[in-house]
Amino acid sequence: MKTLVDATPATPRTARPERRVRVASVPAGHVYVAHLLSPDGNGVVDLLADPRPNGAPSTSQRWWPPVMLDPAWVEAHHEDFDVYHLHFGFDAQSPDELRALVAALRRHGKPFVQTVHDLRNPHQPDPRPHRAALDVLIPAADRLITLTQGAADQIERLWGRTARVLPHPHVVEEPELSAPRPSHPGFVIGVHAKSIRPNMRPLPVIRALADLVADLPGARLRVDIHTETADPGAHAYAPETLAALRSLADAGRVDLHVHDYFDDAELWRYLRSLDLSVLPYAFGTHSGWLEACHDLGTAVAVSDRGHYAEQRPCHTYRMTDEGPDPVSLRAAVEAAYRGRPAPRADPAARGAERRAVAAAHRALYEDLLR
Repeated sequence: MKTLVDATPATPRTARPERRVRVASVPAGHVYVAHLLSPDGNGVVDLLADPRPNGAPSTSQRWWPPVMLDPAWVEAHHEDFDVYHLHFGFDAQSPDELRALVAALRRHGKPFVQTVHDLRNPHQPDPRPHRAALDVLIPAADRLITLTQGAADQIERLWGRTARVLPHPHVVEEPELSAPRPSHPGFVIGVHAKSIRPNMRPLPVIRALADLVADLPGARLRVDIHTETADPGAHAYAPETLAALRSLADAGRVDLHVHDYFDDAELWRYLRSLDLSVLPYAFGTHSGWLEACHDLGTAVAVSDRGHYAEQRPCHTYRMTDEGPDPVSLRAAVEAAYRGRPAPRADPAARGAERRAVAAAHRALYEDLLR
């Protein structure tokens, strides 16, 4: 029987002193990747800093598009790292470009690790480009990691490769991870449409929720969306969706908030203000948002697409090509309503999980270098 979560570090084969492992992580400057390092600061893994993309100012922390995906970067910097670990950011790379990257790593004898976060890219409406990229990367990787057993099973079916399952580490850091949740009246359901990326179906989900909120005493529906959806010059411009949301707000059916991107502190406050966060995902694989809700004690309802429901305890509803199945969505919301307060991650357990995940990554890197 396969284990759902494997975060047990491998036993070292010898008692030799541990070497420091230099990892070219694509990217390094992302919360998931940062939390693969030991929180105690006593690990033996060093991540190379993300090179700034061309045109980014010297003060920029931006890592995209990742410079480390360029085979020329590997040629110039292969002596600076021991292991190459790809997470995400390769959306714009063609299969030929990825083959050239793999060839450069092979030429210099650099082990290649890939964590398969997305089996279906949430930013691409057409699944074929991402599948073509994975058709290059997954067979070429020396080791594969993914976040759920369902994703590992899918990788085995499609590519005949075994991926090690290691859980997503906590997203929220201390002291926020242990901060008490403020109390508020009623039951607040939230849908954050963000900038309406391709895998989102916010309007059908919001309309279905607006229909059922009236049946739950004390419940209200909060809807958030980014300001750029109202900007004709922005890629995320969505005037029809915004007009429909404003109409629902004018009718008193939703509490609409149009604003710029939240910073981390604002996002944690927002999530704590909700009793239930409904994720309107029509496709995808895993979710960092779901992990943040788990950290903060906010219940989640998510569609049955992808492998979201395997990550942490949550409520699920059926998503069709037309939108959510209203019966299963109602059942998910009512279960969250009855089950208050939602389960919340134990900070000590999250810390221990992070240390185990960090140790498992370190052992994997060291095994590749033996």
